[in-house]
Amino acid sequence: MSDTNPTPSPSSVPELQERLRAEGYLAGRGLATAAFIGLRLGRPILLEGEVGVGKTELAKCLAEIHGRELIRLQCYEGIDTQQALYEWDYARQMLHVRALSARELNDSETTASLYGADFLLERPLLQAIRSGGNAVLLIDEIDRADDEFEAFLLELLSDFQITIPEIGTVAAAERPIVVLTSNRTRELHDALKRRCLYHWIGFPSIAEELDIVRLRVPDVADTLVEQVVNAVHQLRDMDLAKPPGIAETLDWVDALGVVGSDNLNIETAADTLGSVIKDRDDLELVHAELDRVVADG
Repeated sequence: MSDTNPTPSPSSVPELQERLRAEGYLAGRGLATAAFIGLRLGRPILLEGEVGVGKTELAKCLAEIHGRELIRLQCYEGIDTQQALYEWDYARQMLHVRALSARELNDSETTASLYGADFLLERPLLQAIRSGGNAVLLIDEIDRADDEFEAFLLELLSDFQITIPEIGTVAAAERPIVVLTSNRTRELHDALKRRCLYHWIGFPSIAEELDIVRLRVPDVADTLVEQVVNAVHQLRDMDLAKPPGIAETLDWVDALGVVGSDNLNIETAADTLGSVIKDRDDLELVHAELDRVVADG
């Protein structure tokens, strides 16, 4: 994938859908339209939805179809601007200080030489700013970061520039494609949402999920795909702490393939349930209802 000659953006929503499908991603009309508008207007796209419905995967596929580098910032509780923007390479600075000490430079000369581009470690946000627009910036699970970090992003998403005190202002020559995702573990502030185009990705219908699984694992028998998808939809109707997403549906199909099963029954479902249910209490609940889940599936 080239980061110097990105592929032109799709010229229409159907073209975007087709190019995403070629990468194994089925985007509905609403999602494809939101992404297309974001691409055309150069606006960040905020995707909210349940875990495992394809939010992160969309950013990866947009990078592929545009021939751009994917730069991912994984958010977590306690993340700060230094970890997201840049930091100084202290180890190299110390070695440089020792090398300069023999030359007896004064303090101002030493400081000037230490805080230059050669000692700057780029983190995801600065990498995206300096990419020349040849990147897709994924700010993943922004809801896991705290309010202060979310507030810091407001200026970046508006102006796409930062100020490094020792160097000066660094502005993006051309904005990268920006995708933010949220699993809605907390409510995001309106100020952030106003800077983005918004789309909610819900669980797909049975027909949509059948199409997704057939596209991603075309060699699996239709009967097994239908059994798994129907069973997953039964699981989502239960009162689970962590209902399975599309990713878990695909994992379940893969797991059944690994054990050599071409049929979902109580025995094979029990053996492979850990690929689709990822919570202890949920496992106990599902095990108690497994005969109904598999029968209804």
